[in-house]
Amino acid sequence: MFVSDPPSAASGRSAEPPGARRPRITARADASIMHADLDSFYASVEQRDDPTLRGKPVLVGGGVVLAASYEAKALGVRTPMNCGQALRLCPHAVVVPPRMSAYAEASTAVFEIFRDTTPVVEGLSIDEAFLDVAGLRRIAGQPHGIAERLRTRVRAEVGLPISVGIARTKFLAKVASAVAKPDGLRLVEPDRELEFLHPLPVERLWGVGVVTSATLHEHGITRVGQLAELGESGLRAILGPAAARHLYALSWARDPRRVETGKRRRSIGAQRALGRRHRTPEELAAYLYGLVDRLGRRLRGANRVCRTVVLRLRFDDFTRATRSHTLPEATDDTETIRYAARILLTGALPMIEERGITLIGLALTNLDDADAMQLTLPFESRPTATLDAALDDLRRRFGSGAVTRAALLGRGEGLSVPLLPD
Repeated sequence: MFVSDPPSAASGRSAEPPGARRPRITARADASIMHADLDSFYASVEQRDDPTLRGKPVLVGGGVVLAASYEAKALGVRTPMNCGQALRLCPHAVVVPPRMSAYAEASTAVFEIFRDTTPVVEGLSIDEAFLDVAGLRRIAGQPHGIAERLRTRVRAEVGLPISVGIARTKFLAKVASAVAKPDGLRLVEPDRELEFLHPLPVERLWGVGVVTSATLHEHGITRVGQLAELGESGLRAILGPAAARHLYALSWARDPRRVETGKRRRSIGAQRALGRRHRTPEELAAYLYGLVDRLGRRLRGANRVCRTVVLRLRFDDFTRATRSHTLPEATDDTETIRYAARILLTGALPMIEERGITLIGLALTNLDDADAMQLTLPFESRPTATLDAALDDLRRRFGSGAVTRAALLGRGEGLSVPLLPD
C-alpha cells in the first residue's frame, strides 16, 4: 500500500509538474509503529518518589530548569529556562535538585518493559523509544491493545505516566504521542492520517525550529495543511531545496524509515552551564578539561574512537557558535582530545571576551569502533596499561568524583545526564 499522493491541480490545490514528480514512498498497510514517551520524566520521578510533590508545580534543576511538571508547564515554564525566570512565572513552584541515578534506574526499568513487549525497540533517549509491533497480532493482539497494556505496566511497575502514539510511520507516531500528552494514547488510523496531520501547527514537523517557523509564518504558513498545499516548488523558493523536499514529504505523511535496533550514536557530548558572571580563561579551560575527562571516559567505555572535536558556546545574548577540529587519526586518548579542545577554546577567547558566555559544551563526532581503528607502523596492539585506563578503573569502582583535576577542585564536575547504552 502507498501513502496518499498529493491532490492534483484539478482539485484546486497546487501540484508538482509531471516531470518533477518522484516515485511514491511505500508504507505499511496498518498502524503498527508505536512511539512511547515518558511524561516530564525527571519531574515525574520526583513526584513519584515524594508524594508531597504530587499535584504541585515542580522544577528540577539549579540555575537552569532541566524538567518541569505539567502543573508548572501550564503556567508557561519551559526547558531549558533560567530558574529565576521560571519562578517569576510560577512563584509557588517547588525546586528540587536533579537525581541522575534515580532517573537512570527508572529508565532501565521502563526499557525492560519495552523489550518485553517487542524485540524491535529503537531507543531515542532515556525516556522515549519507537517500538514495532507489526508481527505480534497472533500472540499479543492489535497495536492499540498492546499499547494500553504497556502503559498499564509502566504505571504499575515503575510508577510513571507514559504517552503513546501509534501510526504507520515513525514521524506520525511521534506526533501522535505528543498530541496525546500528558498520560494519553493516540492511534492514527491509515485512512485518517491527513485529517489528523493537516490541522496541526507547522512546528510539529521535524526540522521546523525557531528560524524555519518564523520564515514560514512570514509567508502566512502556520498549519501543516497550508504547507502541503503550497507544494514542494513553492516551498523551495522559501526554504531551499533540501528543507522543501523534507518538509513537503512529511506534510503528506511520507516517512519510509523503519524502526531500527542496535543503532549506535553518531556523536557524544556534554555541556556545562556557567551562569552570567564573567569567567576567566583559566576557569573556562578548567571546565573544558572536565568535559574532556567525562567524554573520554564515555568514549572508552563504549569501545569507540573519535576524529572530530566540536566546541559549543552559548553567549550572554543566548546566541550560539560552534568550532570544530578534525584530528589526523581517530583516538580515544584524553590528552589528544584535550589538546584539540584547548586549541578551539583559545581561538574563541576574543569572541567570548566580547560577548560573554553562559554555557560551554564539547562534542566528539566522526565516531568509529575502536576495534576497527587502523594501525600505524610499526604494528602494535593498543596499549591497555595507560593513565586513562587506570583513571577509568578508579572512577568506575569509587565514583566519578574519586579522582579529578586540581583545577576543578571546589568547582565540581557538573551534572552528567544519564544516557542510553551505546
